[in-house]
Amino acid sequence: MRRENQSHVFEFLLLGLPIQTEQQGVFFALFLGMYLTTVLGNLLIILLIRLDPRLHTPMYFFLSHLALTDVSLSSVTVPKMLMNMQTQDQSITYAGCVTQTYFFIFFACIDNLLLAVMAYDRYVAICHPLHYTIIMREELCLCLLVGSWLLSCADALTHTLLMAQLSFCSENIIPHFFCDPAALLKLSCSDMSLNDVLAFTSVSVVLLIPLSGILVSYGCIGHSILRVPSTKGICKALSTCGSHLSVVSLFYGTMMAVYFSSSSGQSHDTDIIASVMYTVVTPMLNPFIYTLRNRDMTLALGSQSQ
Repeated sequence: MRRENQSHVFEFLLLGLPIQTEQQGVFFALFLGMYLTTVLGNLLIILLIRLDPRLHTPMYFFLSHLALTDVSLSSVTVPKMLMNMQTQDQSITYAGCVTQTYFFIFFACIDNLLLAVMAYDRYVAICHPLHYTIIMREELCLCLLVGSWLLSCADALTHTLLMAQLSFCSENIIPHFFCDPAALLKLSCSDMSLNDVLAFTSVSVVLLIPLSGILVSYGCIGHSILRVPSTKGICKALSTCGSHLSVVSLFYGTMMAVYFSSSSGQSHDTDIIASVMYTVVTPMLNPFIYTLRNRDMTLALGSQSQ
């Protein structure tokens, strides 16, 4: 971006979390602990899947990449927030802000697409068990994974390039703990009609379509179970899909909270709390959900600890 387009705004100020100054130390320790738990928990999942041959299946292949994405998404925002809390320096350069925005959109998009891919995997496993190995072959798994990464990269790059063309007049205070794309756009004094069209298209393609795929997959799973109702079948479906359903509910629940708090004009504090749930709490809880509610992961963890 040319410097004249920046309108002399070379850095932004992140206001951070809505907490009192005397509470900074307590919240710093809390979020540091949550971040370390996120990193260690998700890396443990990746390590278990790599080491245990029983977990070398399509479902755990996608789970390992979901864990990597969770670590990356949390790492985009939390370290900068912790550094700001520790140093009391709220500034972030223009380039740093745009970079943070890019990677935030990138990893959030991958997270969303991987959950849809995993829902399809569960649909095939329950509704077409005899053809599972034929359908979910290695080539298809790689294509789904690479496609998710490429689509996410294209979406994030398009958003970032359009944002880089905007002018920021004099206001440079972002009422958030990271460079949230929506908060950043509110500071611009440029015509944002193209950005609005892109945002609508992006929500439709990388959010609503995967969510629809998840709902359709679980609708088919529910229909398949009800068609031949049995306690054994229901228990199998719950053990197979329970963890994924929990993560999907947590992921989309917090995402919708962020969206509605922004679109309804609620206070910045409400938006920030919803964003904390989405970027900090959800990636931390996912390892616990998959290890505690998944029999294969629990067995793998037990065998590796012996």
